[in-house]
Amino acid sequence: MTTKFEHAAAITGLGRSDIGRRLGRSGLDLTVQAARTAVADAGLTMTDIDGLVAWPGEYPAAPGFNGPSPWRVKGALDLDLKWHLACQEGPAQFTPVMAAAMAVATGLARHVLVYRTTEEATAQGTGRRLRTDGADAGGVTGYLQWHRPFGALSAANWLALNYQRYLHETGARREQVGWLSVSQRRYAADNPVAILRDPLTIEDYLAARMISEPFCLLDCDLPADGSVALVVSAAETAADAPKAVRIEAIGSAMSNHPAWDQWRHPHQMAAQDAARHLWSRTDLRPADVDTAQLYDGFTFLTLMWLESLGFCEYGEAPSFVEGGENIALDGELPLNTSGGQLSAGRLHGWGHLYEACAQLRGEAGARQVAGAEVALAAAGGGPHGGCLLLTT
Repeated sequence: MTTKFEHAAAITGLGRSDIGRRLGRSGLDLTVQAARTAVADAGLTMTDIDGLVAWPGEYPAAPGFNGPSPWRVKGALDLDLKWHLACQEGPAQFTPVMAAAMAVATGLARHVLVYRTTEEATAQGTGRRLRTDGADAGGVTGYLQWHRPFGALSAANWLALNYQRYLHETGARREQVGWLSVSQRRYAADNPVAILRDPLTIEDYLAARMISEPFCLLDCDLPADGSVALVVSAAETAADAPKAVRIEAIGSAMSNHPAWDQWRHPHQMAAQDAARHLWSRTDLRPADVDTAQLYDGFTFLTLMWLESLGFCEYGEAPSFVEGGENIALDGELPLNTSGGQLSAGRLHGWGHLYEACAQLRGEAGARQVAGAEVALAAAGGGPHGGCLLLTT
């Protein structure tokens, strides 16, 4: 293929903060911890960082969702910046990584600090989440005016409709899909920072209370507090970085209607567009991927990523994950090896990105995929999604 901007960038540093439930720490505190780790991991100092970007930045959202703005992080770390950005929308949570790669490829910056922080678990406290979108804090507006009056309060409700249709059309069964939760909990047992590590059986899954049929509690990810930070550097500096990860391709396209209730088919979501775009930007194919870290805000979204990315045909993902053998460490496609958001905690896809990099760097410990050279990370689902293909 012709030269791509992805090849002009590399992930040179990797860091994360403490991760847990209701840590009671500010988002800025968590971000600074992750950022300092990432910069040191890259063999750099804060004086080397000349770019800064985050997702989503400050905009109306549910409490704890946003994390600190780049302006606050700049001040806390005393950065001298040539370029900065806050990404509110776009190809889901990996927008800032894509933007950072473009910035270093075009010479706007040389070393960009990229981060995602959430305090959702602390913000929610001991009560239930009262709202999922801060934009409607003063009343029911926008797309929510068509959902809330009918009791559809969250993505669990909106996505459950598509999941129900998918099960009906394909003949798939919940007891097949539940193996995603069971398998990821097995991985989480070997992840010292995972929030849920106790063993889980398929019987436990089937006995879990319903949230929004056919989603039960164990189909839904786990709110957490934490921060993940990366350093994205100009590729020519990667030789100086001890553990650089290459960006082979991105997927960021959006062709379908970006709304929860406007799809004509269960597959007509952001994953479909992003996946098609990703494979158009590389000569690698799904069979070349050694491990996949695919968004699991809900188990159904993981099925959609598996099928949209070409690991399975439409309707085949439930049978592919059933029993857990295909997605185990020695299986055809080791999947969500950190425990994912279902067990390790929801960092809005950034835990998946961290795990993909850790696998390629050979740092996943007991979860390490032998000889991993190609990893795929995908974030988001529903109306927004993006994916990254990474290599050693």
